[in-house]
Amino acid sequence: MNVSFFIARRYLFSKKSHNAINVISAISVCGIAIATMAMVCVLSVFNGFGGIVQDMFSAIDPDLKISVKQGKVFDYHTPQFEEALQLPGIELISESLEENALFKFEDQQLPVRVKGVSNDFRLMAEMEQLVIDGSFMLREDVVDYTTLGAGLAITLGARPGFIHPVEIFAPRRDTRVNLANPAAAFNTAYVQIGGVFSLNQPEYDEQMAIIPIELARTLFNYKTEVTSLDVKLFPGTSVSRTKRELQRMLGDNFRVEDRYEQQRESFRMLQIEKWVTFLILAFILLIAVFNVVGSLSMLIVEKQEDIRSLQHMGASHRLISRIFLYEGWLITLIGIVAGIVTGLLLCLLQQEFGLLRLSDTPGAYIIDAYPVIVKFSDLLIVFAVVSVIGLLTVLYPVRNLRKKLSVN
Repeated sequence: MNVSFFIARRYLFSKKSHNAINVISAISVCGIAIATMAMVCVLSVFNGFGGIVQDMFSAIDPDLKISVKQGKVFDYHTPQFEEALQLPGIELISESLEENALFKFEDQQLPVRVKGVSNDFRLMAEMEQLVIDGSFMLREDVVDYTTLGAGLAITLGARPGFIHPVEIFAPRRDTRVNLANPAAAFNTAYVQIGGVFSLNQPEYDEQMAIIPIELARTLFNYKTEVTSLDVKLFPGTSVSRTKRELQRMLGDNFRVEDRYEQQRESFRMLQIEKWVTFLILAFILLIAVFNVVGSLSMLIVEKQEDIRSLQHMGASHRLISRIFLYEGWLITLIGIVAGIVTGLLLCLLQQEFGLLRLSDTPGAYIIDAYPVIVKFSDLLIVFAVVSVIGLLTVLYPVRNLRKKLSVN
């Protein structure tokens, strides 16, 4: 066994002549453990919120989305696309055409982001889970239907079952505005309200209306063009590999995005908040770790006679310095292990029982309790960061000891 480590372990668990050293050592372990536990819990909670956001968007966002880099629309009826869309793993394709239009319902008028979709969209998105009133409909006989976002429906004062239709105004792309007859510069259409959906995201709930893509093409003067192609993959298919293959076959003129990239800003904001909070906790940890410096400095003072005895026995300065270096490392390690174990235990209790709740009123939020997802990679990061901070801090009193030993 390593002599330095053996002595350091004996020093850590043996009774000191001054009880204050034991107290400070215990405080050091507790400080590191609490800071480490906070890091584990905070990162896990942010992972939980990220999982909630991902689940929400996955209900309407496709596995892969193909769009053009330059311009707004493109025609995918080409040999290049025909070959690319035959890749194994692709289950179905849904067309999408998005543009801005004006919705008028009785006395209410509102600019709306219109999303025209093909019939395959109902197989692509989990609209049955998102619809909170009515049902998801595109076309029945000769009647076109729209599904409104919840906020949009409230603003318009509309809901499924109303007899009065919604009137859509879309500017003609190839027509100048005639001041004598401004209405001639707009295409108009009428749709009935089929359903109302809620994604709990303002950009969808307050701005989006879904209509048949045939109607959207008529309104915006397109023939077969789309703004994006939504791709659904078979279960178990590698999204990253299929994405790379599609990007390679389609070339640099097109953009292939997975679900994370489609909602890049939302996920990026979560990640920024997560790691900024982690850095704040790391600074708090740095303050807690300074207790180790005090504990180690007091232990060095107390063990002066032991140090002289070891020198008389022929112990080198390096061996003596490493004793107290290991002492500091052991204090840090015990705090890290205790913090990670406690953090994991708290996360498990939160998952099972929802101890920490978002509100006392059930149903006030999407979820009642703080969500928790523990990632092994986060545990490794916490362990590495706390270890590095602890080890670097311990070097200060050990370096001072080595200088004193060199002088003597």
